[in-house]
Amino acid sequence: MTMGQKRRLPAEWERQSFIQFTFPHKNSAWDNNYEKNITCFVNIIEKVAEFNLAIVGCENIKNTQILFINHTKFPIHFVKVASNDSWTRDHGAITILEGDQPKLLDFNFNGWGNKFESTLDNKINLALSDTLFKALPIASKNFILEGGSIESDGRGILLTTTQCLLSTTRNSDMTQDKIEQFLLQELGLKKILWLNHGALIGDDTDAHIDTLARFCSVDTIAYVKCKDSHDFHYQTLKRMEDELKEFKNLSGKKYKLVALPMPDACYDQIGNRLPATYANFLLVNDGVLVPSYGVKQDQEALDNIQNIFPKRKVIGVDCLPLIQQNGSLHCISMQYPSAVKIMLE
Repeated sequence: MTMGQKRRLPAEWERQSFIQFTFPHKNSAWDNNYEKNITCFVNIIEKVAEFNLAIVGCENIKNTQILFINHTKFPIHFVKVASNDSWTRDHGAITILEGDQPKLLDFNFNGWGNKFESTLDNKINLALSDTLFKALPIASKNFILEGGSIESDGRGILLTTTQCLLSTTRNSDMTQDKIEQFLLQELGLKKILWLNHGALIGDDTDAHIDTLARFCSVDTIAYVKCKDSHDFHYQTLKRMEDELKEFKNLSGKKYKLVALPMPDACYDQIGNRLPATYANFLLVNDGVLVPSYGVKQDQEALDNIQNIFPKRKVIGVDCLPLIQQNGSLHCISMQYPSAVKIMLE
């Protein structure tokens, strides 16, 4: 980085080049309820492609292409990748800008603290550096970091959780101070806001921030609020809300907080509660895709997010099959800012 170039981590609402996905296959972790998940993925990718180029990493390009009725109508590009799973938010590259030049950071991914096999997923970014990312600088970092665990306001503030980033199964040799200094340097940050409370039952990620609270602008944070005092989540989310109320931006001002409803409880086939959340929305160019779960709170969530983003088209997307796999819409996607220019073969 030359003198005068400022390193920064763009906000998701900035103009984007494309959204990346890793498509499920029958030998991956998606064999349970496979057909419904395939239909869900196709629906989400086609909706994204109405706004953005969608890049779909897949085991077999020909077999995946035929699933997309509209792949010639919308910009969808397929690339061959080997994968264990499909949570692109967490194994995808994280883009920083140095001046106006993009640089891809390839952090280690260990299956959310060695909970799941992730060897193939951890190799995807470097594999794409020979094809899709050929024209881009990419740097591998010996640090475990998932994209779903960090939220950027684009101006140097990062929002995250201590439960995830200080997990003993990730970077156990580093103290909180060392982790903070590393992230400040690598991501060009000025300040990190650490949440000590907030977690969802069924969440494998150790409280990823994108399930709990999201930057919507430099002065607005949307967050999950539980109003049922008998719900397990009530106390921890109330404490998270209290923390959010005290956070300040770089100007020393407190944030405007917008509550998102807690959806009615969703369960898997054997009765385990699932981490359904409306905070897992995805910003695309001129739009917002919001997960829906077939419950009465879906419309309230859409209305609240539309109020936050009045100039964007807000669309609800059925994510009930995804939540059966303990994740949702934002988790399966990774956006790349407009400065990222890729090689389409």
